[in-house]
Amino acid sequence: MRTKPELTTAIRDGRRAVLLVNAHSRRGRRLYPEVLRRVEAAGFALLGTFPVEDPNDLRNSLAAATDLGPDLLVVGGGDGTIGAAARHLAHRDVALGLLPLGTTNNFARTLSIPLDLDAAVGLLTGGKVIDVDLGLAGDMPFANHVGIGLSAEIFATAPPRLKKVIGRLAYPATALALLTRHRPMRVTVRTNGRSHEYLTHQLYVANGGFHAGRPITADADADDRLLVAYPVGDQHRVRLLRETARNAATGHRRSHGEEPFLATDEILVETDRPMPIEVDGEPRGYTPVRIGLAANALRVMAATDTVDR
Repeated sequence: MRTKPELTTAIRDGRRAVLLVNAHSRRGRRLYPEVLRRVEAAGFALLGTFPVEDPNDLRNSLAAATDLGPDLLVVGGGDGTIGAAARHLAHRDVALGLLPLGTTNNFARTLSIPLDLDAAVGLLTGGKVIDVDLGLAGDMPFANHVGIGLSAEIFATAPPRLKKVIGRLAYPATALALLTRHRPMRVTVRTNGRSHEYLTHQLYVANGGFHAGRPITADADADDRLLVAYPVGDQHRVRLLRETARNAATGHRRSHGEEPFLATDEILVETDRPMPIEVDGEPRGYTPVRIGLAANALRVMAATDTVDR
């Protein structure tokens, strides 16, 4: 593994990169020609280009991209695409370049990557390589979060046809339908020799600082060696909706030292019955699950003034 300054110099001087864009999404498909033009105009010698039109091809495309031997893998897409790229690049001597083309762009926001395309491309040539943490749900790395309970059922049951017609609105529509019959779960979170119990419909464990495009807390980020676990509401369905709205409105002024947040580096989550898990929006089995951290597991191109712990 090269040092971060060595990899930064290699990217700036050699400009050896591969471009991968989620062209399955309407925005990615529309912007792909412009993204390609701007990346090439920035002086990158692209070893390959991968406009991924079938989500089932993403894993193979990521493998083919890294097989070309780039110093930088430029990925355009939303959190699902970028999360898959982060998992693939974990512990590799290749930096991830983010072009946020999604709706919420949580990981990009966590790392202060500009949402403006020109500015994001500018970081690829004028930024620096930093290391950030990834979470581990069992043995599966994740960039943003693990959801246990209602969110996992939403991602597993949202009808593909509905998603194609109304896009991300399919998820809140599915949530409202599921919530009317969803049973609360009793959750036990074990960490540092202590147990914390919650009766709730939803538990999140976050690695990054944003969820649904909004800050989780003012002091959570992806390079602090901490996970932030928190229930959303209690057993009452209306309080789940109320707390979801409150979190979105007040996260920017809350601290992970406050209730109901639990900041730690490893947890064991148990529930009163097996509950589904989603990892960065992908279904991933059932509880119980151990969630930890892979410190400094991912190399990312970020702004030169980014704090790198």
